[in-house]
Amino acid sequence: MWEERFAASDDYVFGTAPAQFLIDHQSYLASGESALSVADGEGRNSVFMAEQGIEVTALEFAPSAIVRAQDLAKARNVTVTFLEADILKDPWPARDYDVVTGVFIQFVGPEARALQFQKMKQATKPGGLVMLHGYTPKQLEFGTGGPSAVENLYTEDMLRDAFTGWDILECRAYERTLDEGKGHSGKSALIDLVARKPT
Repeated sequence: MWEERFAASDDYVFGTAPAQFLIDHQSYLASGESALSVADGEGRNSVFMAEQGIEVTALEFAPSAIVRAQDLAKARNVTVTFLEADILKDPWPARDYDVVTGVFIQFVGPEARALQFQKMKQATKPGGLVMLHGYTPKQLEFGTGGPSAVENLYTEDMLRDAFTGWDILECRAYERTLDEGKGHSGKSALIDLVARKPT
């Protein structure tokens, strides 16, 4: 599905600017650290992190998206390691990261999401961060992006439960008007999580 969506577009589906979530939480992104961007899409978020001086690895399933991401990194004069991978089936890089990000990765239901989150936790260094950004169920009322299946959407309680035992630095639902390409445009019901792994 994602390869078809990216391949069918002549432009960046979600734009080339980073998600506002990453701009809002830029203070967590320290130069010299390492980051893993999960289901990175066309590179807007991994490239932004690389511009902050971070060593970034990006996982993405769709080859067409990776080509665009590589073009964006070249245009911005930064280096990102782009890996083609099915994040649920393929092995992840055998290392731990200071930051693991998941921005609008709500394409799976509860069972696969549990595996997705487990892999994100395992990829995070002790004392490192998981940063998640997505939609709440209210997004179904707005219809301005995201999945149509309510079970794929996040709530504050669900995210807090998923990261029990971690230091929850932020877990907040809110509304904002997005202008992030054709894919995320208009009034949106959003949620952010920043959680620190126990040392």
